[in-house]
Amino acid sequence: MFSFLRDSDEIPPNNPKLKAHAVKVFKMTCESAIQLREKGEVVVGETTLKHLGSVHLKNGVLEPHFQVVKEALIRTVKEAVGDKWSEDMGSAWGEAYDQLAAAIKVEMKQEPDNGHKS
Repeated sequence: MFSFLRDSDEIPPNNPKLKAHAVKVFKMTCESAIQLREKGEVVVGETTLKHLGSVHLKNGVLEPHFQVVKEALIRTVKEAVGDKWSEDMGSAWGEAYDQLAAAIKVEMKQEPDNGHKS
């Protein structure tokens, strides 16, 4: 799924490009959580959303892939916060991620109109 891993000899956990991607997912999910709390909805800039939709579609990302990333994100956050973890915290992170993923998936379905933009 990750084009930047195809030509790499690094094992995935050591790959700096994979780590950078994970940081982007984390930051965007944090932004989604803040927006949900402040506005009750997640709004991603149109240019960013078109780019994300295009990249995910081009790389063959499917519905189950979003679930795998969600589970990895929640597991990572749970490990990082340790004793502060709660089911409510997990639900909040899950909701923020789901809202972000839903916006990307909508754009993926609209991709034929946006295929020439980078």
